[in-house]
Amino acid sequence: MRIALFSETFLPKVDGIVTRLRHTVDHLQRNGDQVLVIAPEGGITEHKGAKVYGVTGFPLPLYPELKMALPRPAIGYALEEFQPDIIHVVNPAVLGLAGIFYSKMLKIPLVASYHTHLPQYLQHYGLGMLEGFLWELIKNAHNQASLNLCTSTAMMQELTTHGIERVQVWQRGVDTELFHPDLASPKMRSRLTQNHPESPLLLYVGRLSAEKEIERIKPILEAIPDARLALVGDGPHRQELEKHFAGTHTHFVGYLMGQELGSAFASANAFIFPSRTETLGLVLLEAMAAGCPVVAARSGGIPDIVTDGINGYLFDPTADIQDAITATVRLLENQQERETIRQNARKEAESWGWSAATCQLQDYYQKVVFSEQLTKAA
Repeated sequence: MRIALFSETFLPKVDGIVTRLRHTVDHLQRNGDQVLVIAPEGGITEHKGAKVYGVTGFPLPLYPELKMALPRPAIGYALEEFQPDIIHVVNPAVLGLAGIFYSKMLKIPLVASYHTHLPQYLQHYGLGMLEGFLWELIKNAHNQASLNLCTSTAMMQELTTHGIERVQVWQRGVDTELFHPDLASPKMRSRLTQNHPESPLLLYVGRLSAEKEIERIKPILEAIPDARLALVGDGPHRQELEKHFAGTHTHFVGYLMGQELGSAFASANAFIFPSRTETLGLVLLEAMAAGCPVVAARSGGIPDIVTDGINGYLFDPTADIQDAITATVRLLENQQERETIRQNARKEAESWGWSAATCQLQDYYQKVVFSEQLTKAA
């Protein structure tokens, strides 16, 4: 099958969406499909055998790491040359609208997927009054598709509640070889704790942005004597976070990739994740695969991954942070329970390989194409 994949973000950007897409493209190509990725220009023209068609864009004012690439006629020419069997638009916002347009114009079956909970982001940028309007835009875009995919049962319910039709779950995936408990390293632990490896090490990995609510980790850090916090990643909220965590044992590590990232997860005592805006929280699954116990907000798609008291801990993000403090202290103080959590987390992650997730996606594609063929023949 020939698949044209439109995304508002792709390599070399680092985030959960790009992680899913690069593994998906890799496995689609391995399975004999051909993929054309249409995304904002990032300096690459190929990924795992798939052609990457970069569209010139400009940085978003509130989030300079993200580029907004505007549709242009050349995209239509590239599609006509590629002759896709199906178009898949990921988080259609600007560039994705071109995918929707050309699917209609060229009569190509359309699949859309929802990964970023943008309506909830608005309140963190002082734009909460636009939430209803944004849901209308999202609904109108997604309902052009024959199938809408999301990454958790909670998101499936929320999208359906807001009028989005034909919604199914696209199962999660994680690289269980890259993220593995055996990658625990004294050297990495010393690096993350700034040469205090004997101290309890709390870890956060992800975008440093307002909607992640990273500030809520500070009371947890302060409640645990000698604890150290490593924040892995970068983003537009970094300067504010550096001010917020000034005077605490917090290390802003920056980006880590590949085996270094796997080692960071495996070397920490606990992974703290306070965000309430996650459609899935892929980074949680990476932590679990590495055997790093998770303390996360009971929100969005997170309960699909973390079962409280079994393979991690969940806290109520609408209450004060004491629940999270209690869970983290309990985790650090009870070695036997912590080891059980580690083993259960790894076992859960092992159930979710990228190969199975991609086979499910291929099955969705085939059903959509077959359904469209039947409709045309009728």
